[in-house]
Amino acid sequence: MKLAIFAYSRRGCETALQAREALCGPRDDCRCYASEKYAQGEFAPIQSPCAPFTGPLFAWADALVFVGAAGIAVRSIAPHVRDKRTDPAVLCVDELGRFVIPLLSGHIGGANALAQRLAAALEAVPVVTTATDINGRFSVDAWAARNGLFIDSMDAAKAVSAAILEGPVPLFCDFPVAGALPPGTRRGDSGPVGICVSWRKQAPFARTLLLVPPVLRLGLGCRRGISEDALRDAVEGVLDEHEIHPKAVKCAASIDLKRDEPGLLAYCAARNWPLSFHSAERLAALEGDFTPSERVLRVTGVDNVCERAAMVGAQRLLVRKTARNGVTVAVAEERWEARF
Repeated sequence: MKLAIFAYSRRGCETALQAREALCGPRDDCRCYASEKYAQGEFAPIQSPCAPFTGPLFAWADALVFVGAAGIAVRSIAPHVRDKRTDPAVLCVDELGRFVIPLLSGHIGGANALAQRLAAALEAVPVVTTATDINGRFSVDAWAARNGLFIDSMDAAKAVSAAILEGPVPLFCDFPVAGALPPGTRRGDSGPVGICVSWRKQAPFARTLLLVPPVLRLGLGCRRGISEDALRDAVEGVLDEHEIHPKAVKCAASIDLKRDEPGLLAYCAARNWPLSFHSAERLAALEGDFTPSERVLRVTGVDNVCERAAMVGAQRLLVRKTARNGVTVAVAEERWEARF
């Protein structure tokens, strides 16, 4: 976690150091700032005006903690607030460490959870104001964020959160559900508003909040010198044909003979897909029913590249080898279950 902590008094600096100890581990990057009068030792100076100074840290950090008046925090972050999907968590703590208030990104950014954690360490009161939390209902966006699911529509997320306060909202899940459903939900696949957890592009409800877990692995094969555009057209064609949401793709893989293929490297990098390469021996050792090719066997040393590459680390093959303009594509699914 990348954390920025701001303090504005001597006592506030003491509380800021307690907050750092409570929230930061050895792998976290924590930066402490204080008003110029108190900027010494572990504290860098806060420069005036506060909003321009805060801007780069707002863009850098996963969380910001202001130890002081809530008004200072609000004025510091106000020009930089953009979108709850990307804004960092922002917390305010009074200088005596009595109250911890999540001000921004309580759910997706994790400010509510950080407030509970920090309050426990300081023996303070967490002042959580989000409606679903204070009513003991399911915070769907917070759950999605904790589990790395893509929220397809923030408007639908708001509609679900509002509906949960009025009564149980139906939840449809394409995956096994471990344990009970969360408060404010029920199993169902129809209704005016509902939650759907799936890798498919689907909308079972009149207004569907689609939550997409990254659980699919692409297996890719290609001819030498293939272009990035050809790869894009082939992959997107396969995803569309099978109604696969692109955010469900977690990574891609191929044979190590393609390790230096510029078009393949560029295509996966542009989509932020980790790309791994496997030897012919590793691919051939996989057990399963794969589509064999004598030509591929002669060239690569294994009878199939894309299906076998997709299945490395996966549970089942969803899309078999599909060839398009010099590219072969296969899709496999990892094992995943919903835990609430």
